[in-house]
Amino acid sequence: MSENKLYALHMGKAKCAVDLGDGSERGEYVNQDYILHTLGRPHRSISLMYCYYPLDEGWPGRASVVHAKPDVSFAWDYPYDDYFTYKGGLGGNTGGEPFIYMREIRKHGQDVTLTMTIDPHVSDEHLIAIAKDLRPFGRMMLRINHECTGDWFSFNKRCTYKEIGEFFCRAHRIIKEYAPNVQTILCTGGIEPGKETIEKEEDFADAVRCTDMWSIDKYFALHWGWPYDVAERGGSSHNRGNIGDIYDYTKKSYERFSELCGGVKKPMMMSELNADGDVTGPYEQAAMVKEFCDRLKKDNATWFTSFSMYQFRDRGRLGLEIEDPNNPDVGIAQPLMDTYKEIIHDDYFLPEMSIGEEVNLPITLRWGGAEDAEGIAIPLYFEGNPHFCEAVFEDDLNLMLEINGTWFYKSPKAKTIDMMSAFYKKPLEGPCCLNLKIFAPPASGANDITTEDGLYNYYTRIDKLPKLRLRFEPIEMAK
Repeated sequence: MSENKLYALHMGKAKCAVDLGDGSERGEYVNQDYILHTLGRPHRSISLMYCYYPLDEGWPGRASVVHAKPDVSFAWDYPYDDYFTYKGGLGGNTGGEPFIYMREIRKHGQDVTLTMTIDPHVSDEHLIAIAKDLRPFGRMMLRINHECTGDWFSFNKRCTYKEIGEFFCRAHRIIKEYAPNVQTILCTGGIEPGKETIEKEEDFADAVRCTDMWSIDKYFALHWGWPYDVAERGGSSHNRGNIGDIYDYTKKSYERFSELCGGVKKPMMMSELNADGDVTGPYEQAAMVKEFCDRLKKDNATWFTSFSMYQFRDRGRLGLEIEDPNNPDVGIAQPLMDTYKEIIHDDYFLPEMSIGEEVNLPITLRWGGAEDAEGIAIPLYFEGNPHFCEAVFEDDLNLMLEINGTWFYKSPKAKTIDMMSAFYKKPLEGPCCLNLKIFAPPASGANDITTEDGLYNYYTRIDKLPKLRLRFEPIEMAK
């Protein structure tokens, strides 16, 4: 490939996709620019956690604020779940949360996974309104009433398991009718040791069959008593599992899901993955996550499609960073951070990149999502490790760029993108050719759903290439 040519580029699925939780009852949302610079690559999806209890007193205030009381001793001891509250739905609007974050996530070349706990008593009209809210956000995923075989969420306290299973099927049907671009996720318990069926199988078998994707949450270690007690040896509010057992549990659960569907195979994920540092400490936390991911690679576990790291920044010890108790805008990186960066930059967890035929400007790029996007590759010759590597743009484009394994975001207002950080920890050892990869996710974070295929695709016309400034020595040499 020569420097003056362009090539078609397609981004597809990874062998195992990686998603990231960003904000929950345990931590605040962290902006995508900070996360991208910290981790060096976008995720397939960013997971947001919200609740929808519009029939309750105090709604839409956050439960721990409008129902604050001194005798709370468990994270879910409120009338409704203490997640951020979904401001859309019937009578709501899409100007606030979570939509401002969903737009930012999609601008940065990532899909959205929206986890929502929903009052099963809401009417069809409420669910139709939610579906219409989600139509402009492309190929997103919706995890409805997760961990539904548990007993801690408010929806579990209001309904029987059978009713919760029936509600999932009702919600799925309405979502698919009004927002077919949205994939639903059913998150249940799996097959416990000595059992042949998943938890509450009779109540959730129909939901297993109707959902688009299957999921379980199975922490390698967890302190569920946080923040109301301290995990100490002999305590009863925490546990620690064995990676081999959890891996087998996950695979057996997948196989049973498939059996319930007559052999049909659907995407299987772990929507919340981590080991709680409250139980393991910081070093074994990292080791347990690495052991599980190494097992996936070793087994070439094609049945397992993705996991979501819970979460980026946490007020406890379930994050890549711990929130500074003096300032919630500051995170303290844990040893898990470096381990996780190593994992997500491994080829097994990276999206597939396929370079096609030579193309010419102008060219229209298609953004289907993080697992289906058409971009361009610009071959660049490097004499050696650069001292300056910049892309200078004239157009107001919204772009994601990748070179030497590191990704960069260019907002419509940005003109110059300094890409030197791609070479700080991964310097070039001699002359070589690298491809500058460019993709164009939605500039507003939302698709134009008035177009023929706007539910699924967003298009950007590229008329000019950036001017590349490559220098291989200081501008002025030492005298």
